Amino acid sequence: MATVTVDINGRPYAVGCADGQEERVKTLARLFDRNVRSVASDVGHVGDLRLFLMAALVLADELHEARQASELAVPPIPAADPEAGVAEALNAVAARLEKLAQSI
Repeated sequence: MATVTVDINGRPYAVGCADGQEERVKTLARLFDRNVRSVASDVGHVGDLRLFLMAALVLADELHEARQASELAVPPIPAADPEAGVAEALNAVAARLEKLAQSI
């Protein structure tokens, strides 16, 4: 397992990911960072956890709308799929956020 450091809203976060998925995780982190910064400019500083939650909800809404617009059912990703590493990375980020929330 590889570790990648990504910057979200000006703070570095170490994220574990599958070997070979480092660039993908960095790309996803840049997308998430843009959303976090956009939410922060709208609502001000409300704490990283809430900011991350609101940005995640914005992304989830965009994904939901895109799926509805395409009218295609998205099949679940099999574990052997190369994108499974992305799911692992997101799980690692979720675990990190949970630890941050517990320390607040």
